[in-house]
Amino acid sequence: MSSLLRTIVIVGAGFSGTLVAANLLRRPPSGPTRLILIERSEAAGRGVAYADHAFPYLLNVPAGRMSANSAAPDEFLQFVRKRISGATGEDFVPRSLYGEYLQDVLLAAQLSAPRNIHLEIWRGEVSAIRRIERHLPLQLELTDGRKVTADDVVLALGNPRPANLPAAAAIADHPAYIADPWAQDLQFSRHQTVLLIGTGLTMADVVNAATADPQTAPRIHALSRHGFVPPRQTPFRPEAFRGDGNALLLAASRSLRSLTAAVRLLATEAEKCGGDWREAVTFVRHMAPTIWQRMPQRDRERFLRHLRASWDIHRHRLPPEILQRIDLLRGNWQLQIHAGRILRFEPRAGRIEVQWRPRHEHATQTLTVDKVVNCTGPDYAI
Repeated sequence: MSSLLRTIVIVGAGFSGTLVAANLLRRPPSGPTRLILIERSEAAGRGVAYADHAFPYLLNVPAGRMSANSAAPDEFLQFVRKRISGATGEDFVPRSLYGEYLQDVLLAAQLSAPRNIHLEIWRGEVSAIRRIERHLPLQLELTDGRKVTADDVVLALGNPRPANLPAAAAIADHPAYIADPWAQDLQFSRHQTVLLIGTGLTMADVVNAATADPQTAPRIHALSRHGFVPPRQTPFRPEAFRGDGNALLLAASRSLRSLTAAVRLLATEAEKCGGDWREAVTFVRHMAPTIWQRMPQRDRERFLRHLRASWDIHRHRLPPEILQRIDLLRGNWQLQIHAGRILRFEPRAGRIEVQWRPRHEHATQTLTVDKVVNCTGPDYAI
């Protein structure tokens, strides 16, 4: 065993950073190792996704498919059952509970770790990473002035914040504009009209929280380019499709049209055999990195322009109870979903005027609201 101390720093203690730390504790390098996990929020293991909120946001995947340990597929479900009597693998439980589970996973790994590795958890924010000389380790600098030298650095920064919308430049500093819905617990009143930009999972979360109390529920408009709302999750068989997926890879190398046709055929075949189209989506998801590598650059660009919204909607789905609430709100006109494009925002005293054009129409419409919330989701154009 080498006597040289190896320092590994993980920046970010959400899902990814926490599990990297836990797995390094379970299977550490052979020599003496100092493992440092740096998190800027109060609790390691939660991150933004699984933080405590005033409203109990639900996971979008049932408990039976959320284990962080591939060797123990029911690990999270067993954790849930200790806290929720009678919980099943198809239940959608609060995200904060998953944060507790990740903290438990990290603590268990820490307590059972071999003697050659030691974990330190730092509260702080990394502001810079530098390599002083090409042959030397990396140096990390924190905003509070602390520095640490590391042989290896893992950036586990989580989902980026929503993109800055070009049309929202005029209201960027307006008190009625919320650029990041996860930066605060949102509060509304029943006399307000609210516009949500985006109709995906973030929209569903905000609608669910905003209407939890009928006494304070506002009137809500949600707008996206296509007006797609995620479909419901179902108890499908995640491993229904097996094989190397050569037909999909061959289609991907030919053209985006061929790939789209192949995926649609796969979904149709799943339903013909008594299954669920979601089984096909799960199979494609597992192959997504390889499929993307096979696609020509022009088809990647076409996918991002024309098909990404459809893929995202079918890939990221909603718990049945949340979709049921959305359908009920739409039925009584408390929630209206629009397909179109925002042209501009104009401040109007304490309110915001929105000019937008419905999809496939030339005439514009105007909507004046009390709040605008950016629900477009993480900005992956880094």
